[in-house]
Amino acid sequence: MSSSPTFIGAVEIGTSKITVLIGEYNGRELAIIGRGECQSRGIIKGTVVDYKAASECTHSALEQAEREAGERIDLVFLAQSGGHLEGFYNEAAVSVKAADNMIGAEDIRTVCELARAKQLPAGRLVVHHIRRPFRVDGRLVPNPEHLVGQRLDVGYWTVHGQENKLADFIHVIRGFNLEVRELVLSSLATGHMITTPEERQHGVLAIDIGAGTTDFAIYRDGVPHTTGVLAVGGAHITNDLSIGLRLAEGKAEKLKHRFGRASIITRDKGEKIWLDGNFAIGDRQFSRHAIEQITSARVTEILEIVRKKLGGAFTPETCSAGVVLSGGTAKLAGIAETAARVFGVPAHLGETPGWVAENLRDPGYNTALGVLYYGVNSRADRSDAPRRKGGFFSRLFASN
Repeated sequence: MSSSPTFIGAVEIGTSKITVLIGEYNGRELAIIGRGECQSRGIIKGTVVDYKAASECTHSALEQAEREAGERIDLVFLAQSGGHLEGFYNEAAVSVKAADNMIGAEDIRTVCELARAKQLPAGRLVVHHIRRPFRVDGRLVPNPEHLVGQRLDVGYWTVHGQENKLADFIHVIRGFNLEVRELVLSSLATGHMITTPEERQHGVLAIDIGAGTTDFAIYRDGVPHTTGVLAVGGAHITNDLSIGLRLAEGKAEKLKHRFGRASIITRDKGEKIWLDGNFAIGDRQFSRHAIEQITSARVTEILEIVRKKLGGAFTPETCSAGVVLSGGTAKLAGIAETAARVFGVPAHLGETPGWVAENLRDPGYNTALGVLYYGVNSRADRSDAPRRKGGFFSRLFASN
């Protein structure tokens, strides 16, 4: 006897666009049955700065997705980005209790609790506990239960954020009378969509350059290792063009998409291009070399900051599968070559998996698709912090 399906909403509230996908999940298969989009308002660099505006555009995208699906969303998984997110690593070790040194469930539970026990500063809340592989007497193992050893180690990369900023996004969704089941890191959502299991096993860095933020995640031994967010993205490239060429932002955005590059290939500094190309009143000429110089400088800076923030977590030797790029800014010509130069490893644009429908294969949907994937497939690790007693949601909404 089949159970009734669950209608899962994946929501990404970005700086430039709100994206909502609805998946119908019957316990075995997932079908994407609804999509909603709206130009973002009230969001800057992954932070709600105008609650009313952010709510109106988010609710518009939710309504659009539900109309297309012909169903009401049961629960929401919400992408989370923003410069307020930070991470740290903590590990723990226990001696195996059993006389025969066989590792049991209690040993595993104890070491995991110890590794997650580090306290956060006031006003900070856990978004994700990301477990790295276990070690039994120094050797990596995916599941140590029933193995024999004397010492069991495990570490967690813990991502946390400002309580009030996390609550703002939750309240936007709750204003539509929907339950937010879980926050999902945008970097992990995108990373799972644009990298393969083989790349994650060999070591890979996924970078998603959005309008207001740049999210990144390193994978090693098949699992996430380190994540991060920069409060810099494609909108800053547009702003650089606007200031450098004395243009309105809308026209600067047009120039970026038409002629922007992540590397300079134009050698003739006298070569000109037209803004619109229709030679109408107001159409202007600009130096192609100047445009490439401005856009490539900012892209290089973003990638160099990512490498600096990763520090020792990134080495070419532990990232042999290279760099995979996503997001609207990844459409800039020459960005893979620039990333390869900055990181010293091969780089390429991420490809959406083949099972994704043609109308959702644009890089702009990768995060929402990844959130939907997490909503269906990653229940165990996602429930570590937010849903435990006294955890994330109970603290945010205890007074409601």
